[in-house]
Amino acid sequence: MAAPTDLRYTKTHEWVRLDGDTATIGITDVAQTELGDITYLELPESGDEVSRTKPFGIVESVKAASDIYAPFDGEVVERNGDVVDTPELVNSSPYEAAWLIKVRLADPSQLDELMDSDAYDAFADAAAH
Repeated sequence: MAAPTDLRYTKTHEWVRLDGDTATIGITDVAQTELGDITYLELPESGDEVSRTKPFGIVESVKAASDIYAPFDGEVVERNGDVVDTPELVNSSPYEAAWLIKVRLADPSQLDELMDSDAYDAFADAAAH
């Protein structure tokens, strides 16, 4: 699946959708495919701070547990309780129903470091081979 063109991406396979000064974060289709069946998510609460390149959560699958990394600094304004209660949503709807957290950006210029969909697709293809 080609990465949606309206999102930005990290090299650790998180996606970002910007809406004003708030960004929604999730994990990509590539990541969920590699992980297999998602069984558990640990996410921060509203009011928690996240720091660029630092883990903010954990995703567990039948294969492995992996950290989820923050693409930028900011404050969590919302977490997706549905995906915590039903983690398999990440497998079925990684870009829609399975968003993880919404973060108010501390420094919007940090978004400039993220990849667009074409760059991410090329990165993911290269990593797979």
